[in-house]
Amino acid sequence: MYDDLFQRLAKSKFRSKFKLRDKEKSYILEKGLDTIKSHARDFISKRVAPAQIPNDGKQTPMGGHPVFIAQHATATCCRGCIEKWHKISKGVQLNSAQQEYLVNVIMEWIKRQ
Repeated sequence: MYDDLFQRLAKSKFRSKFKLRDKEKSYILEKGLDTIKSHARDFISKRVAPAQIPNDGKQTPMGGHPVFIAQHATATCCRGCIEKWHKISKGVQLNSAQQEYLVNVIMEWIKRQ
């Protein structure tokens, strides 16, 4: 379902450098995919879904949680990247379907790792 997106992301030198390390993989196994998906939903709703984000482009840490790494790998880390890679316009609140799409992209990337 996301093969085209992941093929395009793989061609990006920046996006393709992100990988889950053993530490993050262990965390996922310990917490379970349902919990990780819950974290992804929370991060998306609070950090990228609002129409206006004061620190857009800097709101997602580069590490510290598997979802953060996945967000950079999948270009779901800020509204600029979301607009460029996923064609969802900046400046408007993300609706629930758009948020779920981004969460599903993140989770698919995590599962492929």
